Amino acid sequence: MVTETKTRPLPAAVTLTANAEARIAKLMAAAPEGAIGVKLSTPRRGCSGLAYSVDYVTEEAKFDEKIETSGGIFYIDGASVLYLIGSTMDWVEDDFAAGFVFNNPNAKGACGCGESFTV
Repeated sequence: MVTETKTRPLPAAVTLTANAEARIAKLMAAAPEGAIGVKLSTPRRGCSGLAYSVDYVTEEAKFDEKIETSGGIFYIDGASVLYLIGSTMDWVEDDFAAGFVFNNPNAKGACGCGESFTV
């Protein structure tokens, strides 16, 4: 007797808004040669300990999460996934600034300038 195991796709660790996907599309349209996508990571820096970093990536890393968007491939650093599960990433522009904004339910605090966060 053969038992068939059915699996369902897991939800992405980070939800991207339509504005974030549109920004990824613009970044990929202007990407340097060899870039295969955009990658989100959480390097240690700032007064609270972790910061969000979005950079071009030229090769897939084994444990990175890969999310295919309408604008290109979005990667999440494998070592950062646990800090980001359930987060929403948006692109916001106003008269004075433009940038990715993160709503992270895992963040327990942030520094006063908003540059870094702690979990």
